[in-house]
Amino acid sequence: MAEQTSPDISDIGRKAGRGAVWSFLGTLVTRAGSFILGLILARLLAPADFGIYAVALAATQFVMVVKDVGVMSAVVQWRGKLEDIAPTATTLTMISALCLYGIFWVGAPYFSMLAGSEEATSVVRILTAVILVEAVTAVRSAALLRWFQTGKNTKAVLAGFLVNAPVAIVLAINGAGAYSFAWGQFVGAVVTGVFMLLYARLPFRFGFDRQIAAKLLRFGIPSAAGIALEVTLLNVGYIIVGNIMGKDWLGFYLMAFNVSSWVPGMIGSAIRMVSIAGFSRLAERNEESLSLGVQKSVPLLIATVLPLAVFMAVLAHPLIIFIYGPKWELAAGVLRFLAVLMVVRMLTSFALDILNGQGATRSTVWMNLGHAAAMIPAVIVGTNLDGIRGAAIGQAAAAALVALPLAVLAVQRAGVRLAPALPGLVRPAGGALICAAVMLGLALLTRGSPLIQLVVAGGGGLLAYVLVVVTRDQFHIVSDRLVRLLPARAR
Repeated sequence: MAEQTSPDISDIGRKAGRGAVWSFLGTLVTRAGSFILGLILARLLAPADFGIYAVALAATQFVMVVKDVGVMSAVVQWRGKLEDIAPTATTLTMISALCLYGIFWVGAPYFSMLAGSEEATSVVRILTAVILVEAVTAVRSAALLRWFQTGKNTKAVLAGFLVNAPVAIVLAINGAGAYSFAWGQFVGAVVTGVFMLLYARLPFRFGFDRQIAAKLLRFGIPSAAGIALEVTLLNVGYIIVGNIMGKDWLGFYLMAFNVSSWVPGMIGSAIRMVSIAGFSRLAERNEESLSLGVQKSVPLLIATVLPLAVFMAVLAHPLIIFIYGPKWELAAGVLRFLAVLMVVRMLTSFALDILNGQGATRSTVWMNLGHAAAMIPAVIVGTNLDGIRGAAIGQAAAAALVALPLAVLAVQRAGVRLAPALPGLVRPAGGALICAAVMLGLALLTRGSPLIQLVVAGGGGLLAYVLVVVTRDQFHIVSDRLVRLLPARAR
């Protein structure tokens, strides 16, 4: 028996909206903190240290996805009572994480050697140990997401970051190099885990029910495989660049990739915290409710992401130089193309969330396998032809020409109608072109000062975008809500 047999679409929207706001605010704070931390570490560490960290990060992001064989996603999407499945789900996540960590402990030297950085072995072992902490909290974290209690989830993550940052900085100052990243994140994960257990208030018990385990794995394994492929595709560039170009060039590539990940990290993470749960509740109702939810969400997502991508692509050089210093300028040529990848990443990740919410988890596997078949050779060829810039071009081309069409096809085959959303994309597309033209013109007029270019060209382009995309009615709606909100707060 489902917890709620006929959820109201507007009620789901309100809960998901509140959850997204909390998630976005928390993500904004943590990303701002991570940005400041990155600035500090970029001045304390060498590009080679970032290259070593990139290898460990690639391994960690992969194991973080597959650590629970998709059980966490299955818990969020589960159609029955959570208390019935929690013991079995906890047992599965712990067994999976322990086995996976054992594999990566043994395989760390070979993985690091493949990436062209044997020094990364110990860093890989420390950083991937985060999955053992995550395994303890996975079901509790899923419960908070399922109940749209992302505020508590956000507070736990913030607590972890407040410990992560000082640990990493102190270690970097004392010459720990790439280990400063690893130990900072591990200690932060432990703190986050403690808060997550306290907030969820779900009894921590082990148990095993064969039927429940079969249902969880039937949904979870394809879901984990699809998301693992997504993460692998994002990180395979590190392995290829490190193998062909070495750890110094890999450090520049990682820096550009990190900058291109700001938007997916803030907006994308906030969306993912509520999207699977929201789409699952809509799918419980009927396919039409799910289609309506997607049709309203896609234009808003694209309208939000496009101007930020234009900003990164057009002003890549002043952005990198102003923030990180001239020694990192080689990352700017890479960032121009990774800005394109950023937009596609946002859309394909959103498609994965839709498919997971609908229960069409096998489609996520086929979608990402097709992307992998195109991207891996494209990055290898691109890196050999044009170094790290060629790697970025290969990733962007494969994502735009293969991954995005496959995502659209998979979502439509899952019963979601996308055509009604197309008229809502006209204004953002036109606004992006005008935004790019204004930024290019103003950037040429303000050459010589990265700060002035960012303020004048960036600000002018974004203003032009807003004037084109935001309608008068939308402006009045937002202003009216602010007017109503301010007196309420004053009281």
